[in-house]
Amino acid sequence: MDSIEFLDNEFILLHRVVGKNVAKIRKMKKVTQLDLSLSIGYNSTSVIAKAEAGTEGRHFSVEQLYKIAKILNVPMSCFFENINTISEN
Repeated sequence: MDSIEFLDNEFILLHRVVGKNVAKIRKMKKVTQLDLSLSIGYNSTSVIAKAEAGTEGRHFSVEQLYKIAKILNVPMSCFFENINTISEN
């Protein structure tokens, strides 16, 4: 198997795209950050806000994405739209 090289910021960009997709879908479903936070077990919006924005090194875990997908009633794959363009930038 050939080795694959990853760009230094590739995973940061990946997390940002996922965060933006979560935010876009959440807003389309008219769910607030607070409602989503409470639904997945947090008492404030900081986790959701930081992960959606990709700030302070925060990003969604697979477990969080699974819960969010269930709450928003969408397939998890929706959060990974436009991922293929990351390494092309």
